[in-house]
This record gives sequence, C-alpha cells and structure tokens, in this order.
Amino acid sequence: MSGKKYKTVMLIDDNEIDNLINQKMIEAAAIADNIYTHTGAKSALEFLRNVEHLPLAESVLPDIIFLDIDMPLMDGFQFLDEFEKMSNAIKKKSKIVMLTSSINPQDFNRSKKYLNVKLYLNKPLSHESITKLDL
Repeated sequence: MSGKKYKTVMLIDDNEIDNLINQKMIEAAAIADNIYTHTGAKSALEFLRNVEHLPLAESVLPDIIFLDIDMPLMDGFQFLDEFEKMSNAIKKKSKIVMLTSSINPQDFNRSKKYLNVKLYLNKPLSHESITKLDL
C-alpha cells in the first residue's frame, strides 16, 4: 500500500495488552501516521474536548476511533452518548469503529443507533480488517 490512509487513529480500551496488540497491528499495516491510546473513555473524551477548539484541531483529531464497549467507569456506549454532544467538526472528522470482544447481538444493534459508528469489529484487529478499512 502506498502512503498512509489516515493521519491519526485513536484506540480506547481499558485493557493495555489489547491496546498494545492493536497498536502493533495498525503500525504493521501502516495505515496511520499517529496512534493515540487511552485506557479509559473519560481520558479520551477529555483529550478530544481539549483539542477540538485548537487552531490545529483538524490535524490532531483522530480520523478513526477504535472503541471498546466493556470498560469500567465509562463504557463505550456512555462514551458515544458524550461524543454525540461534541462539535459538528469533530463528529464529521472522527469515525468510530466499535472494537469489542462482545458477541451480544444487543450491543451490535445498539451501536447502529449512533451515526458516528461506521463499523463493528470483533477483537483482536486483524491485518485484513485493518487494510480493508475504508471510512
């Protein structure tokens, strides 16, 4: 593949090992210039809120957010509820991929209710699923 597909991707998962594996998979697929990782939805939201109004926000905001569902303190759906309240600029820029180990069909159906959720993938990321991304 020639060139990177995305400037920045963000991983949000409370499991640091999952974050590391997924980060390595994204690096190996060479689809992004930058990878941000967060082990909690709250810290990820705080980062997005701090960045969204900066003059260079467009170059710092993630193109894709890989979001886990089952996390303590704030789960993926609570993150999505807060994300919906963010500026139109960030909602337009950042596409969300639910990346989860959940096999619950209710989670899949619930994720469809959010406009920014473009894809639902099961963990772990595979080289094939990463290189086929087209968001």
